[in-house]
Amino acid sequence: MTSAPSNPGVRATATEAAARSTAAALRSDAATGAAEPAASSATTAKRSTLPANSPVQTARSAAAERSKLIADLTDAHATTLESLLAVLRSGSTSDTAARQKATELAAAAMVALRAVSDLDRSLTEEPVARAFERLRNDLRPLVRFGDLDVQFIEPPVNGRALPGEVAHEARAIVRGAVLALVEQAGVARVRVQWDCDGSNLLIHIRDDGPGNLDAEVPSVRQLAARVVALSGTLNVEATAGWGSEMAVSLPLDAPTASVTAAAAWGLSPRERGVLELVASGARNKAIAQALTISENTVKFHVANLLRKVGASTRAELAALAR
Repeated sequence: MTSAPSNPGVRATATEAAARSTAAALRSDAATGAAEPAASSATTAKRSTLPANSPVQTARSAAAERSKLIADLTDAHATTLESLLAVLRSGSTSDTAARQKATELAAAAMVALRAVSDLDRSLTEEPVARAFERLRNDLRPLVRFGDLDVQFIEPPVNGRALPGEVAHEARAIVRGAVLALVEQAGVARVRVQWDCDGSNLLIHIRDDGPGNLDAEVPSVRQLAARVVALSGTLNVEATAGWGSEMAVSLPLDAPTASVTAAAAWGLSPRERGVLELVASGARNKAIAQALTISENTVKFHVANLLRKVGASTRAELAALAR
């Protein structure tokens, strides 16, 4: 194996360029990722009358904490990169000592990154069993103070975790569905069931009422609008004398880019592939690995996509693709 050059200037040149590029990308990603949660935090301050344990307050708190995580992670990795540069530039450090110190710094940074990634995932996802238990608590007043008998069929404990926005909307949709069902005369029992097929959250709500509910009821139409906003489906079936049933399917993954929209924008096959991954929330490194291209090539394609689609930010590009 050829030994590394002893000249620290030669040793540092390529790595310095990569480190500076990575530091700039970290600061750029942090600014983009933290912008919306920061706005949510400001809204929380203005609306301090919300109950401390309300779903909206909980979501905002998680968003604010995630924003802080992103900012802290950016600072930590910028410091690590600057430390690596200092080691590589040092004229008093041998090649062997420089490599050892750089390896130690990189290893420590990777350990910290994995820990933060696990915490970030816990803030953006919710175990399906916990989400269902929160739903049960939400509906408890109907059971305790009303004459309604609500039966809960729990999802598998080891089911796939739900994205935060899906968990929140699913509970809101079920609450609205139960209220829509009990608006009918003669409803005494409602059964709520959650399940997951690996890609979708499947919700079934059934009552023992007269069976005259239809999709044109205003309360059901409002529910349908919420479901469609999540790219889901809602079906209503009613059998006279046997009751009514609502079946809701909510996708757990962000939808891929529309083929029709991609064609209208004049995208190449490669640009379509990049757009689908951007819409799914993937970062440049993950996109590069998935498509077996370099991160610089990914950045080039993303810049072209922003120009062709007319988006000003990556988040806007992802939203338009959906």
